[in-house]
Amino acid sequence: MEFIKVFVVGGSICLIAQLLIDFTKLTPARILVIYVTAGAILSGLGIYQKIVDFGMAGARIPLTGFGHVLVKGVIKEVDETGLLGAFTGGIKAGATGITAAILFGYVVALVFSPKPKK
Repeated sequence: MEFIKVFVVGGSICLIAQLLIDFTKLTPARILVIYVTAGAILSGLGIYQKIVDFGMAGARIPLTGFGHVLVKGVIKEVDETGLLGAFTGGIKAGATGITAAILFGYVVALVFSPKPKK
């Protein structure tokens, strides 16, 4: 049953992005920014945590999950260190994911020898 929940939540997030690509003039970069921002706003309102509790990895892995992680990190750090945590919390919380993306991107670039588009 967990796999179905993950698939439904993650698939719904991807479906919304695909609809935005197909039916609006938004560029993929703007859609990515909208997703991170939406995840942050929904997290700040306490809504996204409920989505994560239901959809697990289906909600954590997409870009909305990255916005959620940033806000959770900021809130935690502000509680622990005060106002300075608003500047450092998101960086601390997102560091693992960012590092993994850079590392895996580098390894894939070494293995597959990417070429620029013509």
